[in-house]
Order: sequence, then C-alpha cells, then structure tokens
Amino acid sequence: MPMRQKQIRVVKELVEQKFLPFVRRPSRYIGGEVNQIKKDLHSLDISVGLCFPDIYEIGMSYTGMAVLYEVVNRLDWAAAERVFVPWTDAEQVMRKNDVPLYSLESMAAAADLDILGFSMTNEMCFTNVLNMLDLAGVPIRSAERDEKCPLIIGGGQIANSAEPMSKFIDMFVLGEGEEALVKILELFREFKQKGGARKEFLVEAAKRFEFVYVPSLYEFEYDGEKIKSFKAKQDDLATSFKNAVVEDLDSAVIPPAPIVPFAEAVHERISIEIMRGCPGRCRFCQASFCRRPIRFRSVDKIVEAAKEIYHATGFDTVSLLSLSTADYPELEELVVRLNEYFAPKRVGLSLPSLRVKEQLELLPKLMTSVRKGGLTIAVEAASEKLRKVINKPITNADLFAAVEAAYKEGYQLVKLYFVVGFPGETEDDIKEIANLSYEIARLRRKTDNKTANVNVAVSWLVPKSHTPFGWLGQKDKTYFENARSIILKQKRELNAKFLQFKFHHIETSILESCMGTADRRMCDVIETAWKGGAKFDLWTECFNYDIWKEAFAAHGLDPERLAQRSYAAEEILPWQHLGGPDKKSLAGHFKEAMDIAGQNPDRTPAAF
Repeated sequence: MPMRQKQIRVVKELVEQKFLPFVRRPSRYIGGEVNQIKKDLHSLDISVGLCFPDIYEIGMSYTGMAVLYEVVNRLDWAAAERVFVPWTDAEQVMRKNDVPLYSLESMAAAADLDILGFSMTNEMCFTNVLNMLDLAGVPIRSAERDEKCPLIIGGGQIANSAEPMSKFIDMFVLGEGEEALVKILELFREFKQKGGARKEFLVEAAKRFEFVYVPSLYEFEYDGEKIKSFKAKQDDLATSFKNAVVEDLDSAVIPPAPIVPFAEAVHERISIEIMRGCPGRCRFCQASFCRRPIRFRSVDKIVEAAKEIYHATGFDTVSLLSLSTADYPELEELVVRLNEYFAPKRVGLSLPSLRVKEQLELLPKLMTSVRKGGLTIAVEAASEKLRKVINKPITNADLFAAVEAAYKEGYQLVKLYFVVGFPGETEDDIKEIANLSYEIARLRRKTDNKTANVNVAVSWLVPKSHTPFGWLGQKDKTYFENARSIILKQKRELNAKFLQFKFHHIETSILESCMGTADRRMCDVIETAWKGGAKFDLWTECFNYDIWKEAFAAHGLDPERLAQRSYAAEEILPWQHLGGPDKKSLAGHFKEAMDIAGQNPDRTPAAF
C-alpha cells in the first residue's frame, strides 16, 4: 500500500472554542510568536512535527530543536512545526473535548503530518513520548501503524541507547541531526512522490544511511537476562551503526532569528554553540564519548551570529554553549570581541560548562559584562584521587585559584556540582564534598572578609551506555541514602549554614539507570507504567515511583535489582550496535579506572 497523500486537519476553531478558554496558561498553546515560521502545509511535499516531550517553556529553551526548525524550514518543499506536551490540566481538557495534539504554527492535527520527530534528551521523558502519541491518536506501537499514520522518528542523546523505546519508534537517527534529517527527508519525498510504501522506505533508509536504525528490521535472542544474539531479519542490512557527524561546524546552521516565546521560557538567550565534542573524557559522561570529533566555530562566525540574533530577538544575554567552553581555543579573543559590542548595550555574557583549569582563572577578568550572579563549576568528585578515577584530573589548587579570581572580580555566589557513587569511593570521599564546599565558601574572606553562599547539587551516579562505566551496576538505594546523611552530618559539624545542599531524587536515578542500559524488553514496562498514569517523570510533583514499581512487578522485574546489574566482559551489550566508541577503547578506560580505584573485579573487560 503506498504512502498516503496529505489531508491535514486544521483544528484552530476547535482549539479556540473547546480548549484555550479552559487551560491555565494558554500562552503555551497558541503559537504566533515573533519569528515563528508558518507555511501553507497543503502546498508542500512534506510536513514535519518537531516534538519535544516536555512543556513549552522547556522545549523553547532547547537549542537543538531551534536548529532543526530552521534547517527544515529552509527547504522550499518542506515545513517544520512545533509540538509540545500539554501540562496535566490541558491534557484533561483535550481528552474531555476530543481535541487532538496539534502543532503551534498551523494548529494542524499532529497525526495528519507526514513525520513526527521526537527529540529525546533523557530516559525520564519516555512516558511523555507515549502520551503525545496517544493524544495525537497515533497507535503507541510501531507494529500497529499503517500508511495513514505519520512516520515516527526518534533522535537526541537517547538514540544511542534506543532499545527501551524500540517498539514505539519507527526509526532512530543516531548522532547529529541537522544534515542527517535533510537526507532522510529527501529520501522520504522521493518515496512519497513515486507512491512507495512505508515499509519499503524504512528498509531503504536502513540500507542507505549508517546513522539510521529501524528496530523492526532486527531481532534479539535471549538467554535469561543476557542477550544471546542480535541480527537483521534480512541479509542485506547492517548490524552496527555510526553516529551522523557534521564535519564543518562553521558551515552548520545557526538560526538567525529564533522564536521569541510568549510564555517565559527557562532560558531566553542568544544561544550559540561554539564547539562540539570535549577534549576531556570523563568516564561517566556519555556525550564526551559519543560526540566526537572535536570541532570549533570561528570567532568571526560566532560574533556575527550573536549580533544578528540580538537584533532579531532583543534577548539580553549571550550564552556560549558547548560541553566544555573553557576548552575553546580562542575563548579570550571571543569574550573580548563580544564584550566590545554588547557591553554598551547592557547585554550580558554567560559561559556555562566551564571546566577548572589554568585558563578559567583568567576568565573573570575578561567577563566585565557578565552579570555576577554566580559562578557554576562541575567539580564532580571532591577528592583528587577520585577525579583521577573518573578521568577529570583537576587539582584543588586549580579549583581554589579559579574561585578566588572570581571573587576578586565581584562574584558572590558559587554553585558546585558533585556526583556520588563512583568506583573506589570511600566514606571520606563523600564527607569531603562538604569539606571542599566549606573551603570554597570561606575563600571569599581573602577578598572582602565575607563568607560566600555556596549552593551544592549532589546527584547519584547513573552508569551510562557507551562509557567505560557502562559495565558497572549502580550503587544501591541504601548507599545513596547513607551518603546524603554523611554530607548533611558533616555540614552540621562544620556549622556551615552558608552551604545549601540539594540532592537529586534517588528513585529517579534508579529508573534512569535501569532504563538507560536496558534492552528492548523494557518497552513493555514503560508502556505498562504509562497506562498506570506515569508521565512528567522529571517533575517532582508528577513523579510516582510506586507506579513504576508496580509496572516492573507486572513483568516479574525489580527496578533496583536491574539498576544494580553489572555486565560481564563477554556479554552482548544492549547498546553496542548503536554508535559510540568500540568496546576495546572503553575497556581500556575501564581497566585504568579500576586500577586507580584499587578495584579489579573479575568482570573487568580486559579481554576485548
């Protein structure tokens, strides 16, 4: 059966009469913002819904979605429109009044668009993806869809560990999306024009592009918990895939006029990606291993783009994005040139993702236009030995020098990030989180005889796929509860009221761990949890761990045991076919980490 021709329902009247008057924040759902791109969907070959599985305010802050929006809309034969998850009050109104999920630009029924592409940035958005499909009226499982249904594409960081969502997504795009998506759309257009069938398109895309993974064309064989084999259902299909890579970052798209949100977004900034990849390889960080090679944008390109976006939006902060902004080789020149233009306009400069190194000590002197609200540093581990284990070789001397320089330049607030649960970690390492934070707060006394306020965020290690720690199981719940008690007890003993600790939700980390390294049998658990009411699992007010435990139990599973499961050297890993470094490279990192940590378990994957 050939692909369907478009018959797109515009539900504007239904939305205005049966939906908008009854929701709490209608500005999330109306579209029509400054710089929105609206095309005539009925006159184009392909319509794409860019779906973000969280609310408007979060999705509008995601630079990756803005880039894809610009890329697709530059094609004269295609259109991209935005689709976000309605908040709980809006969902109830939609279901009560039969209002389908729709795009903001044309208020077109999402189910009538040719393609729905989901940007999935973390495991806790899975139930929202299912909820969006259901609200659109699209069958949850790919096997139940026919030619009338839109093609469902999944992308983002989660594509590199796609199996837990493999029964719901027709096609995954691995790696960087802007060039890859255009190639897929060109092929889709070709098939649509000649009346090709959906299944034929999926097979051809899987054959043609090494960054495309179509789960329905592959099958696993299991031996208990372990994977016995992974194979294609037909002989001419590849069984390993590679991430799409944009080779020339300077030529890559920067949206010149991003949409200015109606509802206040989490970040309303001139956001420009200055580099991709990270010179460091922290052994717990998936992005640092999967997003290679390292590429830089030129200073001229960045400065001109910032000026153009400023005049198109009026945003009052320039944010320089990357995994490690301090490693941009021309950072000092870039900051000086941006300040020269923007400081007189009272436009601030934000430098997130700064690593502690000698260069960071110099930066506060350059950032004269930066709002001195706070300095954020991801320390990760409090002891220098543990930093060597995770391959983040910074010293306390470098850290103190950087913070002291910041205090001298007027910074009054510091935010620190730590992770608990690394291999080789001791009780003293955990206690040192409070001690180190205390010392950083008191460093300000050298400048103005005052103690700084220091906010400390502590999260729990989630072993990630495609990292050296991917073979490890997560520490158990009791370990994390005890760590939290140790830190708070040490804070009391130090009488450090100026330290404010915030701890990540332990049960959320458990779910992230067991889903992030799971095989496709996890799909059944996710669907059961969603049917049981799970949604917005990243939101504290919505997350319900009991729903998830019941869903796991319904399939004879225990989330905490799955999260703690480690993998043996010889095992087929559920993600090893999905891009990323090869096992040999990761195994070398694993062995080195374990040697430094003083641990050499039998499962060390030295055999690779």
